[in-house]
Amino acid sequence: MARLDRLLANLGYGSRREVAALVREGRVVLDGAPLKDSGAKVPVTAELPTRLTISGKPVDPPAPLTLLMHKPLGVVCSHKEPGRSVYELLPRRWQARMPGLSTVGRLDKDTSGLLLITDDGPFLHRVISPRAHVQKAYVAELDRPLKGDEAAVFAAGDLMLEGETDPLAPAVLEPLGEKTARLIITEGRYHQVRRMFAAVGNHVTGLHRERIGGLELPADLEPGGWRILSADALAGIFG
Repeated sequence: MARLDRLLANLGYGSRREVAALVREGRVVLDGAPLKDSGAKVPVTAELPTRLTISGKPVDPPAPLTLLMHKPLGVVCSHKEPGRSVYELLPRRWQARMPGLSTVGRLDKDTSGLLLITDDGPFLHRVISPRAHVQKAYVAELDRPLKGDEAAVFAAGDLMLEGETDPLAPAVLEPLGEKTARLIITEGRYHQVRRMFAAVGNHVTGLHRERIGGLELPADLEPGGWRILSADALAGIFG
């Protein structure tokens, strides 16, 4: 149970004073009946959006919340980087949610594809931890044709990236064309895929992430689109 005003403020619906105003105006309805006390206790469960409405619309899901986004090109994954961010593709009030939403790892401005966004800290760290060995699958468009030895180099587990002292974990390369390949990695080092191809004398001209663990980017999700993930979908990442 949680106080209504604190809950809605944490979901980004305004300050506690602004939430109290919504209640006075009869715009906060639980199980079909307008609430009259902004300090009332309400149940915080996954079913809350089916029971509580704000101005006639289901309340946003409470924490923990995890989204799958089809990140488009040209947007960044950080509040601090210049340019439009992935957070601007979400409802504006979500920028005020507490706990705040964070991307699970990052895709750079010139990379598209599957991106997870969550307010669940333990889940975030479980996905990005090298010890979890969660696979990430990328399709890379290359500047030069594959030479034929890249799969063996990436699978060896001894490739060193420039400026680093620890070798990369083994990775799987699947040629898809003369200048196209799928690369499956289990780490998330800075610009790792681009740097791996640079290490074998090539240059990535286009990069798209299509899978994290057992979770694939839905074919019908357009760039910039997003969906709330169910508990079953989240478990599938580690399956």
